[in-house]
Order: sequence, then structure tokens, then C-alpha cells
Amino acid sequence: MPEAPIPTDTVVPAVPSTTPLPRLTSMVPPWPGEDLSVPGGTVFVRHAPWSGPVDGGADGAPRERALYVHGLGGASTNWTDLAALLAVRFEGWALDLPGFGRSQPPPRGRYSIRGHVRAVVDVLEHLVSLPGAAQGRPVHLVGNSLGGLAGLLVAARRPDLVATLTLVSPAMPVYRVPPAFSRLLLLLLVPGVPSLAEKRLAGITPEENVRAMIRMCFGEPGRVPRRRVEQAVQEMRERAEQPWADRALTRSMRGLIASYLRVGAANGWRAARSLRMPTLVIWGGRDKLVDAALAPRLAGVVPDARLLLLDAVGHVAMLEAPEATARAVLGMVESLDEQTVRSGA
Repeated sequence: MPEAPIPTDTVVPAVPSTTPLPRLTSMVPPWPGEDLSVPGGTVFVRHAPWSGPVDGGADGAPRERALYVHGLGGASTNWTDLAALLAVRFEGWALDLPGFGRSQPPPRGRYSIRGHVRAVVDVLEHLVSLPGAAQGRPVHLVGNSLGGLAGLLVAARRPDLVATLTLVSPAMPVYRVPPAFSRLLLLLLVPGVPSLAEKRLAGITPEENVRAMIRMCFGEPGRVPRRRVEQAVQEMRERAEQPWADRALTRSMRGLIASYLRVGAANGWRAARSLRMPTLVIWGGRDKLVDAALAPRLAGVVPDARLLLLDAVGHVAMLEAPEATARAVLGMVESLDEQTVRSGA
């Protein structure tokens, strides 16, 4: 937690890009993916190919790489629409963290922030090494919630791998639990309770689970398209068939809460102060899980940060407001282009 109040009147607002974006006139299907073997195990990664500019002028157009990291209880499919929009500039990969989506559990079944950070680093190192125009260049890292905190810690520890950092409602350490959290989640720190929580979760149907997640994560739950709800229910049914699904959720939640008690470089606030790459903070004004009051505080802590607040949005801006999110990300990256031109590099 910051040692002193952070002045928020100097926070730099995000400047949205005016670059033409593809129109998402229909439901974009999930991007295809495959298992990827990395030093820490095997994870499932989806791939969104680069499309280039909407007008088709691909010659000389920027072609960079991005990695998307989901939040607690989420999956790589959370990034379907945003990856489609950002494909005008980025070739994108979306990771299923160990134990989530289609990824196998971590070795020895240990779910911790440190383990999720290790998985993100492993995938980043793989992406940097891939042949092509962007080989050897750092990657644009985008994370939501748990994935945002993991991404922040990755960027602090391995800045050589991260070109820019985008944090969508990151799960920053707090010492007051949001009202949306049940008392059961607080008890996850107590030995033996996670197993009881797993049993309780196992009794919730996929339909009930999805409805509860939508109410909790979206600022305007009634506007979620029916087809998206149906896709989420089907995905939840598939996940329910995995014997480790509930354990991944409860143990990762326990690891997240435990991480809030850390001091030193492992603390998210201290790590944020050390960031040196351009960083974008995006937050929904109706976030029920992570207080939006943390948004200007975080943007004030990070030395080179921009802030985008979306009043009617909840915890998952990339799902609820993908175009506004994409324009903010592109605006940050395009400002780097302008800096390069001015410096004559």
C-alpha cells in the first residue's frame, strides 16, 4: 500500500486513438488455440492473427505482439473481441492461466500469484523468441484483475519482456474487502476451508454460475447479448467437467488474498512504483470487485501512466467496452510512435 496519499490531480488521462477499427457487427467466435509447452509446464494459448489496417494498406504498417491475461475465474476467451480490434496492429495471444480455461493444473497443484507470474513470463519469453518481424522485441502485455496484478509483477521483474503494460481493473492489494465478496472467500485463508468451498462451488449449476458472474462483473448486466451468455454457459459446462476446476478457483483466490500480506518487491504497490514502461490503467466506475477509487491512486503511483475511467462499466472493460479499451491501448502505443519520430530514431 502507498506510504503516503498520492496526488491525483496530475494523473494523465488516456488519449484515444482515431485509427479505424474493424466493426464487430456479429459475435466473434473464440480464437483457435493449442497447448504450449513452457519450462513451468503446459498451458493453453489462443492466437489472434494480425490483420493490419482496416483500409488494407499493410505495407510498412506496424506489426507487434501482444499477450492477454485473464482474471480470476476467467479464461482466454475473455479477450476475443478486444484481440479482434487490436489485430489492426497486434498479433495477439491469450493465455489460459494454469488450472483455468483449457490449461492443465500447475505442477504439484500449487496455485499462487508467483506461479501465475511464472506462467506469464514463460509465455512472454516464447513470444519474444518466435521468428518474424517482431522477433526479439518486447511484447505489449494486457491483464485484467488477477491477470492485471500478475502482469504488473511480471513487468516489474522482467521489464525486458514488456513494451507497454495495460491494467484493466487489476487486483491491487487492498485491506478492506469489497462488499461483493462473500465471507466464505475470506475464510479461504483458514486451513481446510478451501476444500469446503470447492464442495460448495461444485453444487452450483453452470447457468447459475454464469448469471452470478455477470451480475458481479458487469456494470450493466442486462446489456450482455444472449449469445454471449449462451457461450459462457457452454464454456462453464466444459470447465465443470474438469476435476481441478473448483480447486483452481478457490486456491487461486487464497493465493491472491495471501499475496496482499506481502511486503517488499513482492507487494503490488511497491512493484507499481518501479515500472518504467508506458502503462495504461483502465477501470470501470461500477466495478463491484475492485474499488474504482484505486484507479487514480494506481495511475499516480506508476511513473509513466495514463488513466481511462469508464463510468457505466464494471470489472471487465475488455468485455463490456472493447472499442473504448482498444482505442485507449492504441492511443498509448501510437504516442510512442510520435516520440520516436520527434527523437529522430
